[in-house]
Amino acid sequence: MFKRKIKYGFIVALAIAFASCSSESNDEPLASVGEKVLYRSVVNEILPKGVSKEDSISMSQNYIDKWIKQELLIQKADENLSEEQKDLRNEIEEYRNSLIIYKYKNELIKQRMDTLVTDQQIEEYYNNNPANFNLTNSIVKATFVMIPGDLADPNMVKALIADTSPEGIDELRDYCSQYAKKANISADEWISFQMLEKNFPQQVEDPEAFLKRNQLYEMNDSNYYYIVSIHDYKLSNDLAPIEFVRDNIKNLILNQRKIKFLKEIEENIYTEGVRKKKFRIYDTKTN
Repeated sequence: MFKRKIKYGFIVALAIAFASCSSESNDEPLASVGEKVLYRSVVNEILPKGVSKEDSISMSQNYIDKWIKQELLIQKADENLSEEQKDLRNEIEEYRNSLIIYKYKNELIKQRMDTLVTDQQIEEYYNNNPANFNLTNSIVKATFVMIPGDLADPNMVKALIADTSPEGIDELRDYCSQYAKKANISADEWISFQMLEKNFPQQVEDPEAFLKRNQLYEMNDSNYYYIVSIHDYKLSNDLAPIEFVRDNIKNLILNQRKIKFLKEIEENIYTEGVRKKKFRIYDTKTN
């Protein structure tokens, strides 16, 4: 087996070397399975420009291996399936039709569908569908800092966190960039409490109780000092703030608009077909 692999690799390498020396060798056969033949010109198409000789040999050999395995599988399937099972004309036609329709609809969407969603439209959708935006998990506006224990100055960190002015936030960011292992400063941005909690040294057993009783919470382990400041929170089953679901609402509006647009396209094409008498329905009722 080992000798056979060496011989096979040598043949591939020789074929590649020969092909690089002669432009007339592009159609030389490299492998065959039954009556199917793999030619050098096909393998050359998959080789990137500028690839080294060693990489070219390796990539060519891998391609030949895959081609042989695929052709052997095709032949085995061809031997064992009935003629009826191998008749794929209907499947191919259905796939082709589906692909053409899909591409045509996508082009129409790109060219003709209105994709602008205004803030007013988002607010109207939010106000008209409040039941759709109840939270499944708690969310927070919070500042979280994780600092190596030997570098931490808890009083300084708490003072920096307490200053929520733009200047204070910039100063906290500068401090964290120098000393913090991890930091999340999002006093104006809603984030999942579950994602924030993953940074804690221990799991919070009751997130709802934790959020209700803690505005500032400090933790320690053998390596780090942790501090989290909860600026605001919404609990599971609360109505999500509009800014938290804004992108979702935009996607919902666009999706509904897309469904309506495509339905109108289909109806217009059908109406045009009726008007121009492009089709007829035969009466197949028996007397």
